[in-house]
Amino acid sequence: MGSFATLGITDNLIDILKKQGVIVPTPIQTQAIPEIFKGRDIIGKSQTGTGKTLAYLLPVLQRIHIAKTNVEVLILTPTRELSKQVFDVLKPFAEMQGIDAADVIGGRTIENQIQKLKRNPHVIIGTPGRLLDHVRRRTLDLSHVKFVILDEADQMLAAGFREDIETLIDETPKRRQLLLFSATMSEEAIRLGRKYMTNPYKIDVAEKETASTVEQRIYETTREHKLPLLIRHIKEMQPFMSIVFCNTKEETQKLATRLAEEGDFIVAELHGDLSQGQRNQIIKRFEKMEIQVLVASDIAARGLDVDGVTHVFNFGIPNNIEYYVHRIGRTGRAGTTGISITYATPEDGNLLRKLEKSIHETITRYDEKGRIRRVRAGRTKKKVVTPGMYKPTKKKEHKALGHKGSDMRKKKKKETNSNIGRHKKR
Repeated sequence: MGSFATLGITDNLIDILKKQGVIVPTPIQTQAIPEIFKGRDIIGKSQTGTGKTLAYLLPVLQRIHIAKTNVEVLILTPTRELSKQVFDVLKPFAEMQGIDAADVIGGRTIENQIQKLKRNPHVIIGTPGRLLDHVRRRTLDLSHVKFVILDEADQMLAAGFREDIETLIDETPKRRQLLLFSATMSEEAIRLGRKYMTNPYKIDVAEKETASTVEQRIYETTREHKLPLLIRHIKEMQPFMSIVFCNTKEETQKLATRLAEEGDFIVAELHGDLSQGQRNQIIKRFEKMEIQVLVASDIAARGLDVDGVTHVFNFGIPNNIEYYVHRIGRTGRAGTTGISITYATPEDGNLLRKLEKSIHETITRYDEKGRIRRVRAGRTKKKVVTPGMYKPTKKKEHKALGHKGSDMRKKKKKETNSNIGRHKKR
């Protein structure tokens, strides 16, 4: 079993890890850290909750020249929540090393951020739009950057940030090191990496984590029955903490209201129409377990990192299948177990097939009464007979097993009699 020391991490950083209860490096950390120390560009695919953030932060922080007053590390994230999460992970290590760091995200005043940037912090963390705004204002100088890190790269690309990302990368020196990490890796993300990377080192440890920690279920229902079924499941399963994901902010708002009224749950909603302050307040309440059910749009799927989430409910199947992987990554984190429940209507057939093909699994399907319709497997299996489903008669079951039995004897007897009749006519 490896250790952080054998990977080259210094004792003072290891001491902080021990205080946080982190003793043994995860697979993504074991593979990424040595290659980052070598100066390699990285394309790293690993499920959320597996330690991706520390995989790039630990080696990068050790290579910062503290005496210099330049921005040396640029970390891009798709959402404000994820930027804050990365900043919170970074903070104790930066303080130990004497490293100055700043998070630059939307929802905060430009003036305060300009004051931060005047310090020329060693590390900048932020969302592409706000960072590009500062570059254009000439309040952010990226000409001395040594490391560019794209955290959840596929999500940034899916959100339409490609042009902003490329503009920011073009502002950095050509000899900088580029690290691209994501829970899923789209073709567009790989093409972006090839454009700016030199012989990148590729890491893929995502699939194993998803399959081993999260029990995935699909409940086949109708549009009219989805809400009553969701309410029933929450009441029956009594999740410790749960997130209900919706495809749009409008659906998020409506569903949160209906759950509070009809389900009598402690509910809060999280979506893009809320101010940054409102979103922060809701997340803090959720972390303190003051909220039983958090109804969220996909804006929360990347930045919401809360321990103790036992259930994820997908009220609708996302059109972007990569969102599904990130949604279920909110539970079953760091080796714990979780349950993901997806509600599918007859119109979702194509999306379901696309989803299962994407994750290389057949997800167990249930009817509204909780009876299994199809068993989860590595590949699609034939439909199984379970209590409450169609049960063949003994005669049909006998034939289904491949036995021809009396039916074949009757057929032969009929053919024999027919032949005898033809001979008599002759």
